[in-house]
Order: sequence, then C-alpha cells, then structure tokens
Amino acid sequence: MNLFNKTLLLALCLPTILVTTLQAKPMTSVKNTTIRDENPKKQQSTLILPYAFSSDSMGTTIGVGGMMKGYGQDQLLLGSTAFGSFDSAVGLFLGMWDYRPSWSQRLFFGAQGMVGHYPRQRGYSAPFFEKGQTRPGSNDSDKDAYIEEKGYDNWTDFRLEYVLPLGSGQDRGMVTYKLKNGLLQSTPVGGETWNPMENGITTLLLRQYNRYRSFDTDQGELEATTHPVQLAVSYDNTDFPTNPSMGSSQYLSVTHDFGWLESPDDWTFIEFEASKYFSLGPSEYARQRIIALNFWTGDAPSWEETTNADGITTVSNRPPFYEGASLGGFYRMRGFPQDRFNDRSAIYTTAEYRYTLDWNPLGNISWLRFLQSDWMQLVGFVEGGRVANEYDLSELFQDWKVDAGVGLRCLFAGSVARLDVAVSDEGTNMWVMFGQPF
Repeated sequence: MNLFNKTLLLALCLPTILVTTLQAKPMTSVKNTTIRDENPKKQQSTLILPYAFSSDSMGTTIGVGGMMKGYGQDQLLLGSTAFGSFDSAVGLFLGMWDYRPSWSQRLFFGAQGMVGHYPRQRGYSAPFFEKGQTRPGSNDSDKDAYIEEKGYDNWTDFRLEYVLPLGSGQDRGMVTYKLKNGLLQSTPVGGETWNPMENGITTLLLRQYNRYRSFDTDQGELEATTHPVQLAVSYDNTDFPTNPSMGSSQYLSVTHDFGWLESPDDWTFIEFEASKYFSLGPSEYARQRIIALNFWTGDAPSWEETTNADGITTVSNRPPFYEGASLGGFYRMRGFPQDRFNDRSAIYTTAEYRYTLDWNPLGNISWLRFLQSDWMQLVGFVEGGRVANEYDLSELFQDWKVDAGVGLRCLFAGSVARLDVAVSDEGTNMWVMFGQPF
C-alpha cells in the first residue's frame, strides 16, 4: 500500500476535514455556505487536533493540525498542520480558502503553501533515455523503473476565482445549501437542464503556483522546479457539488510555464474534464444511490523529443512528471502509485456506484458527535486510461491500464472524507483523502 500518500494526506486533512469542502480536481469550486438542520445556528468552528502515525516511508510521525472556519466571513477557512518524524520527515502547511474582498461579491482569493522533507520520495521519470529503452513513466514502462531518495517537496499555490453573473449566479456569487441528515433540502441550483444562461454556476480561475522537488542521489541532487500560470473555466450544473446526485459539470484549462526563474522548460498543458451524475433514489437500506461518471483528457503541445547521433533521446519543453498528463494516485488510477504514468498526452475515465447507507453508527456515538457525522457511503469503482507520447486517439484508446476498488466515505459537517482501496496488476493501494474524487 502507498502509505506515504495515505498518511501524509490524512495529516493534511485533519485540520479541515470537519468544516469545508475543498475540491482539488477540478481546481475551481462552487462558493457556498452549508447549514445543517441538526445545528442551524452554529456558523463558526475551531479545532486543534494532535495526531500520530507510523509508515514505511516516513517512520513514526507526530503532528498537530488546526483550523478556523466562519470567522469574519461564513465561507472563509484558515488551516494549518505541522509534523515531524524520527526518520527525518518534517513538514509545515498553511492555507486560506475562499476569502472574499469586501468590495466584491464574486471574487474569491485562496493561498496555500507547504515545506516538507521526506526520507523516501519516488519519481517515475528520466530526462533522457537510450535507443530501444522504454522511457520511465510511459504506458509500457516497467513498474520498478523509478528513483526513490530523500528530498524536499515545497510548494505555494495562489488562486483568484470569479463567479460569472450567469445562471444560478446571476444575483450572487455565493450559494447556500440546507442539509438534513446530510441530504440536500434546499432548491438545487443545477441538475435539471444544461443551460449556463439559466442554471448552474460558471467560474473563471486565474492560478499561479510554484513547486520544487529534489532527490538526493549518490550521483548528486536531482531537482525539478516549475512556476506555471493557469487559466480555466468551469461550469457546475449539479444539485449539490459536495456530493452530487444529478446533473453534470465541465472544466477546461490551459496551463503555461514561461520558463521563469529556475523553471528549466517553457511548456503548455491543455486539459478537459466532464462528469455526469444519475440518481437512482433511495432503497430499503440506502438514503441515496448514485451512479457517477467522469472523463478527463489532456495534452502538452509544447512537448519535444530530439535524438542525437548516439541514439539518446532527450525530452524538452515538457511539464514535470508530477504535472500535466499524469495518471496514478489518489484521484485518477487509484490502483497505481502516485504519478506512476506520465507522458505528453493522457486519457482517463471512471464509473462509481455510491450507496449512502441509511445506517450511520458514527452519528450515534456520543463522544464522536463533535465530528457532526451525517452519513456513511459505500462505493465501488472501476477506472481505465493510458498515457502516450502524442495525442493520437487510435493510440490513446488501446492498451489501457485498468483497476477497480471499493471505498468508504463519510460526510462530516457538510464535508466528505474518503478511504479508497484499489487493485491493479501492479498491486494494491490505499488512499485517505478529502472530498469526492470528482
């Protein structure tokens, strides 16, 4: 199991898991406040939570997380966590989400950052490869073709999101959702018909982020740095974005690194994502049954490969292996390690069956009531996709990698926490994360 991602992401989720929904894919979200019928007057939340875990990749680790939600603005969240281990792992994370300037009803700002050092970082990539050699990370590459060394992973992320005055956002940039037992009781802002002029929320995104990763090898330190800018537009026409039961969403994005500062390459990545949800209604043992479908594809048109007289091929003007057309990890191809596959182009699709149980044992345990648990959800899913060194549909639609898995998800104070276990021909991976994968 990929314990590094499992335990680190659990640590990062602890400060915020109880109070808000942060959707990492796509990068935009519907700006909202959630009112629970069980606690309608409480608008502010504070939490300080220590934690500890042990893993093969980080050793015995202890830390503390904290958050503040609803102070100053109902939707505003401040969160942080710090951790250290006896195996030289150390990290500090700070974040602010959805700050709205007083002079605007539609503009929202977010900023997050983290510094961390890890004893065992893994990378499926190589800057060049010899003739006849399969490039590490490609669709046909060996699962053991990676480097694993100690190193740093530091990043910052700044976002401006603007809610367009269209559809359900004509009069306001914020949406209020009223829940009872974790299910939507207020009128849905989307889901019935697809029409951005009449329904749903359309959001523009301007994002600038920076990431530095290093691997301390016997031959010296390998580094990868990027400073890209991203422009995106999303249309969310679902009934309740935290846990959609009907409707659809679409997302289109262009990311470009101008080769600023330490960035070694000038690269561009274009991606498109679409999701669709179908409600099957309740049953004898379920409050809700949902079929969720997702499709994602992307291409780096700036990608260049050159081969010298000795038959050595060098790749340039490409995103780092952990950006761009990458599959594997806690969002796409969960049966494979993080960023297991990466190339110029990618295609991916998945189907999930989400079964929200009528039984909710966590909600009946008195000493766990601070979690504000509303429901538990059982999930089964299958995934398929592949990467390729050019955007050729005939190639992208053959020789797919596949996996399948099950999940347990819970709604805590209007926010989803998930535990997914997926199996592929390269092993089994477990992921603990915040928010639905799509």
